[in-house]
Amino acid sequence: MLFPSASLMKKILVCACLFTLAARLVAAGQTFDQFLDSFSAEWVRGSPESATALQYFTGAEQDALDGRLSPLTPADREARVSLAKRGLAELKKFDRATLSASQRVSAAMFEWQLADLVQADEFNDYNFVFNQVTGLQAGLVDLLSQTHPIRNRRDIENYLARLGQAARQMDEGLAQAKASAARGIIPPKFILTATIEQFDRFLGGDARQNVLASSLDERAAKVADLSAEERAKFVAAAEKTVAESVIPAFRRAQALLQSQLPQSTDDAGLWRLPGGDKAYASALRTYTTTDFTAEQIHELGLAEVARIEGEMDGLFRELGYTEGSLRERLNKLFEDLQPKEADPRPRLLAEYTAIVRDAEKRAALLFDLRPKAPVEVRREPEFTEKNVAPHYTLPAPDGSRPGIFWVSLPGPKFGIIGMRTLSYHEAVPGHSFQTMLQQEMKDLPRFRRDVVFGFISAHGEGWALYAEKLAAESGWYEGDKIGRLGQLNSALFRAKRLVVDTGLHAKHWTRQQAIDYGMPVAEVERYIVWPGQACSYKVGELKILALREKTKQALGEKFSLKEFHNVVLRTGGVPLAVLEQVIDDHIAAGRR
Repeated sequence: MLFPSASLMKKILVCACLFTLAARLVAAGQTFDQFLDSFSAEWVRGSPESATALQYFTGAEQDALDGRLSPLTPADREARVSLAKRGLAELKKFDRATLSASQRVSAAMFEWQLADLVQADEFNDYNFVFNQVTGLQAGLVDLLSQTHPIRNRRDIENYLARLGQAARQMDEGLAQAKASAARGIIPPKFILTATIEQFDRFLGGDARQNVLASSLDERAAKVADLSAEERAKFVAAAEKTVAESVIPAFRRAQALLQSQLPQSTDDAGLWRLPGGDKAYASALRTYTTTDFTAEQIHELGLAEVARIEGEMDGLFRELGYTEGSLRERLNKLFEDLQPKEADPRPRLLAEYTAIVRDAEKRAALLFDLRPKAPVEVRREPEFTEKNVAPHYTLPAPDGSRPGIFWVSLPGPKFGIIGMRTLSYHEAVPGHSFQTMLQQEMKDLPRFRRDVVFGFISAHGEGWALYAEKLAAESGWYEGDKIGRLGQLNSALFRAKRLVVDTGLHAKHWTRQQAIDYGMPVAEVERYIVWPGQACSYKVGELKILALREKTKQALGEKFSLKEFHNVVLRTGGVPLAVLEQVIDDHIAAGRR
C-alpha cells in the first residue's frame, strides 16, 4: 500500500475542506431558495386577488383562489402581520456569508420588504378605506372587470362566485372605515365628495348597465366555445347579484361617506390626524426606501424645480412663447395644441401606440435586454378615468393578458405636449421594460419576479423617470421641441411633487396652496390619499443617475451604458440601498 507524502496529504485536506465548503454552500443555497419559494407561496395564498393577477399557481389550487375574495377583518390583518414577522425570524436562521451574490440581494430585499410591512401596519388606516384613487371600491371593480380572466366557462363561474362575495368584502371595509373614524381618522371633505361622486358613477343606471355585468357580457362574447344562450344565462346571474347584493353594499358605503361630511374639514394633510407625523414618516420610508426627512425632500424638490424651470424658459423662447410666467406660457401652449375634432380619443390612442412601437425600435441601441411580452395601449375605464392617472399593469404569466399601458382620456382637454414622455415612462423603456423583464428572469426567486410583497416604488418609478431622461439624452426628441418641453414639464411635475407632497403632509399646506403651486386638482387629491408615493419618482431617478455617474467615474473607458442598464434591470425592483450595493459590486468586478 502506498502512503501519501506530507505535502500531498496537505493538498488532500485542503481539497476536502473546499469540497465540504462547496457542499455546504450548495445545500444552504437550495435550502434558502426553497424557503423563499415556500414562504412566498404561503403569502400569495393569503391574497386570492394577487394569486389571480399573477396566476401564481396551477390546477385546482389556482382555480380555488380565482373564486375567492380576501377577508378584510382585523383578525386577517393581524394574521398577515404575524406571517411577516415569522418570515423575518426564519430568515435569520440563514448565514448570509454562505449565500451567493444574488441570494444576498434576495435576502436583503426580503428583509426590507417584510420589515416595512410590519412597521407600516400601524398606519394602515391613514390611507382611508374608501377613497377616489386606491379605495376598496375602485380596486374591487378593477379586479372583476379587468384583472379576473375570462377564458372559459370555469373562469365565468369563478367570476360569479367572486361577485357573490363583493358585498361581504365591502361591508368588512365599511366596518374598518367606521373603526378608523372612531379614532378620528376620516378623509377631508373634498376627498369624501370626490369619492361619493365616484360611487354615483358606479350606481348610475340599472344592473344591466353596471360595469360588473356589462364587462362580463363583453368579455364572455370572446369565449369561443360558449353559446349565446349560455352567455345570456351567465350575464343574467351577474345582473341578479349586482342588483340584489353589490349595489346595496356600495350604497351602504356611500351612505357612510355622506354621514361623515358634517364631521370633516378642508384640512388636507396627515399632520391634522392623531399620530399623523409618524404616519407620514412611515410613508416616506416605504415609498423612497430612504431615511430622508420631509424637510430634506422638500428642499430637494425646490432645488430641482428651479433648475428645470430655467431649462424650460429657454425652450419656450425658442418657440416664440416669451410673454407671461412659465405657467402662463405652458397653459397657452397647452391650449394651442388641443385637438379640433369632436372626439379625438381614437386618434390619440392610435398615436400612443405608434409612439410605443417607435420607442421599441429606438431602445435596441441602448439595451441588450428587452422583454419578450408585448405591451398594448388601452383607455382607462370610464368609471375610474376621472380620478386615476395613466399607469402600466403587468402581463399575466400565462400569456392570457398582455402588459397594458392604461391612458386616461376623460377630456375635454388633453395633454398633447406630454404624449411621448408619458409613453416612455409607462411603456418603453420605462415600466414595461423593468417589470416585464423582471417577470421573465427565471433565475430570480418568484417573490422578486412577481413583486409578491409589493412594488418598490423608488426603484420602479425612479427607473421610469430615468427612462424619460434617457430618451432626451439619446436624441429621441430631436427636431421636436414641443416634445422636449413635454419631457422637461414631466420632470418639473415630478420635482413639484416633492414640494407639494411634503407641503401638504408636513408643512400644513392647504389643498388650494398645492393647486396654486401648479398642480392639477386630481393630482393634489391623489397625494392626499396616497401620502409619500409621489416622492418616490424623483428620489429614485436621482439615485439611479448618481449611480450611473459613479460607475462612469470608477470604470472610465470600461464603462458601458448597455451593461449598466443590464445590471439595473437584471437586479429588478429593490430598495435603493440594495441597488447601490449591487452597483458597487459591479464596479469592483469591472475594475478586476
